[in-house]
Amino acid sequence: MPSRYQALIFDLDGTLLDTLKDLAEAANQTLTDFDLPTHPVDAYRTFVGDGLLTLIDRIIPAHRSLPDDLSRYMARFQEIYIDKWDETSRPYPGIVEMLEQLRTAGIRMSVLSNKPQAFTELCVHRFFGPDLFEYVHGERQGIPKKPDPTGAIEIAAKMELTPEQCLYVGDTATDMKTGRGAGMDTVGVLWGFRERQELDEHGAGILVANPAEITAYVTTSS
Repeated sequence: MPSRYQALIFDLDGTLLDTLKDLAEAANQTLTDFDLPTHPVDAYRTFVGDGLLTLIDRIIPAHRSLPDDLSRYMARFQEIYIDKWDETSRPYPGIVEMLEQLRTAGIRMSVLSNKPQAFTELCVHRFFGPDLFEYVHGERQGIPKKPDPTGAIEIAAKMELTPEQCLYVGDTATDMKTGRGAGMDTVGVLWGFRERQELDEHGAGILVANPAEITAYVTTSS
């Protein structure tokens, strides 16, 4: 019996890829370059996930968050990150196998991230190749970032599917709000950047502890 879900839309950082250390080190180097205090790597679990501007605004002291300052910090971060974005970033254990199993089962897949578009494409193509995902969308001009559901709805429309035929997979409250706002069922992953409680509180349809559970859920749903 065919799955009720024809496609999965995945978040990237904290869902498919463990990018935390590279993000944190680029951000901390940015702070150091401007003589600002740095943060422990683990603190970035709550700093990232809502776009580059929000990340920068969260990590700098309030008195240094003028628009001109933010623009300079963002530019410097991107200069640093382009050289170190894949030093330690890797797919989480079991992710590659899960994606291959889903493809074999005929499930279509796309990516929707709040990471800038250029970096989203770099990450996806480096670790998953150019052909696995139909659409790879990061933060782009003209499309509101998550949790606004516009990006998820856009991907479903491009795939000529209804939201009900898509399953949204992510690791943060932002992702759960995005999927629900788009009218999609949601999966919250427990290996990512945030805690179970956050996913529960923001309406994760199901929670999974390892990628194989996603494959089993999708291929047995009807």
